[in-house]
Parts: sequence; structure tokens; C-alpha cells
Amino acid sequence: MSYVKEYERNGIAGICIEDKLFPKLNSFVKGSQKLASIDEFSNKIRAAKDVQKNPDFVVIARVEALIAGQGLEEALKRAYAYEAAGADAILIHSKENQPNEIKEFVKQFTGAVPIVIVPTTYPHITVEEMKPLGIDMVIYANHGLRSSIKAMQETFSQILLDGNTVGVEDHIVPMKTVFELQGMYDMRKQEDMYNSGASVTSTIK
Repeated sequence: MSYVKEYERNGIAGICIEDKLFPKLNSFVKGSQKLASIDEFSNKIRAAKDVQKNPDFVVIARVEALIAGQGLEEALKRAYAYEAAGADAILIHSKENQPNEIKEFVKQFTGAVPIVIVPTTYPHITVEEMKPLGIDMVIYANHGLRSSIKAMQETFSQILLDGNTVGVEDHIVPMKTVFELQGMYDMRKQEDMYNSGASVTSTIK
């Protein structure tokens, strides 16, 4: 679990690890979803918690039993075991287009740790609905990526249609925004400060 130490050194607040075997197959891809044994994954959680230095570092255990077709009972069994191993939260995942099995899991789970969901395939559930169910956190895992892909497709389709970029200029960010996100302006300020003789002299004093 050396990666936990590395994450902490870089200021990362937590990790989410799932109980699948390597090589991992995306939860929404058709095919056999192979899970690690409860003991094996519980030991991974213990190892992660044992090496962490920051008491606020969070380890979320992602339960894939519903994805693998192993049912609610197995999902609950794993969730309790992972909580006992030290997990700070349980992420229960589902690929159904309605949140019924998620709701049933939350209803039956009596553990003390927070419950996390990823509503990629059941998008109609709202934050207001989640709260009374006992869901504590939601991760919109791929919506930023998917929206950026669509934006790029639409942008380049318009460019191909027009033969120039005039039609997309009002729908894209200016280069100034790109430079700000890169931290270029801050870097320039530092360069100017340290490249000036006055600043260097002042620093030495």
C-alpha cells in the first residue's frame, strides 16, 4: 500500500478501491466480473489504513457484488466485512436503470459508515431523494468526461461544416482561461520576481 503514502504526500484526501480482481473490467462492460475474496480485499483495506499517517485520510470500499450478479446478501456481507476492516465509507454500485436494489441495500445496511452511490445508470434520482434514504455521498463519476467528448465532437463538426472556426468562438473558452488553468500567469510573476536583480538582492538580505 505504498501508494497511500504517496497520495498523502501529494495532499490527496482519500481513495476509493473496489473489490474486483486485476485486470479490472469496467462495471458497465458486458462480461464476467470477477471479485476478490472478502478476506483478500479486507486485508487491502487494513493495509491502507495501517500505513496512513493523516487521520483524516479516507478509504472508501467499493462493493461490486451487485454488478457481478452475486445479489444483495453478498453485497451486504461484503459491506459489513469491509467496514470491520476499517473502511471509512461503503460505495455500493449498480448497473440497473432504476435504483431499486440500491434502495434495498441502504434499507438493510445497518453499519455506521457513510454510504456512497454512483448513479450513472439511474440518473433520475435526485439529491433530495437520497438524503431520507440514508445515502450520504454521490459521485458523478464520468459526466465531466462524457460532456467534454460531446463538446469536442460538436465543435469539430461545426468547424468541418463551416471551413473555419468563427462559428465556434462564442462556445469555447478564450486562451486566457487555458493559461489561468495552467498556472502560467503565476509562473510568469515568479520568473519576473526572481529574474530581477532587486528581488534577488532583497531575498539574499
